Amino acid sequence: MTPRAPRSTRPVRITWLGHSAFRFDTPGGKIIYVDPWLENPKAPPGAASAAAADLIFLTHGHADHLGNTVDLARRTGAPVYAIYEVALYLQSRGVSNAVGMNISGTVTIDGVSATMTDARHSGGIDVGEGTPGGQGMLGGAVAAGFVFRLENGYTVYHAGDTGLFGDMKLIGELYRPALVILPIGGLYTMGPREAARACVLLKPKLILGMHYGTFPVLAGTPAELKRALPPTLRSRVRSIEPGESLDIQ
Repeated sequence: MTPRAPRSTRPVRITWLGHSAFRFDTPGGKIIYVDPWLENPKAPPGAASAAAADLIFLTHGHADHLGNTVDLARRTGAPVYAIYEVALYLQSRGVSNAVGMNISGTVTIDGVSATMTDARHSGGIDVGEGTPGGQGMLGGAVAAGFVFRLENGYTVYHAGDTGLFGDMKLIGELYRPALVILPIGGLYTMGPREAARACVLLKPKLILGMHYGTFPVLAGTPAELKRALPPTLRSRVRSIEPGESLDIQ
């Protein structure tokens, strides 16, 4: 019988970089960026000059998510995974290793897998000439989320910009995300009330809010999310400031 590889003792480190931008440091030593708008108003100093990245994931083409993707990918050589049409746009901007995928597709890279999930939001590229970032069945643009399974089996669901939708229950049942990262700001995405309902459907062990506080109109807060949750889920909410990290062993 082939012996199992030793389980990494390195924690999963989740660093919030403001708005919807996150850096994941994985148990296998990879650096993953999601929606790297690293010059957002809440970004920690120096975020945009990140020296290393192994993988970049982009949920949709809006400027507050696409952000510094082109520069980060060119500088580090990290491949970018995005909805197919957004990947084509990135290729047109000189990101030669932009990889297109679509809803329910999964990529696996050196022990890390990422499955693209549905999201209810527009997603057209709103910079430059406004190239559509993926046209949906009803003529709206496609946005997405991602479920990541890291080298040690830990699962993280970054929902992207989204409203509440019933198939979050299926995401919970299929992928069993231990940590969910949900938008709570309101106006453009779910607010705390809707995000609380999403948590009921997903049944995570830990909950992080995002896409709030960047601008005054994104007024939802983690405290409001906690109040809206059933009592059994309230203790699962974690609140970190931009630049702070959550370590999960």
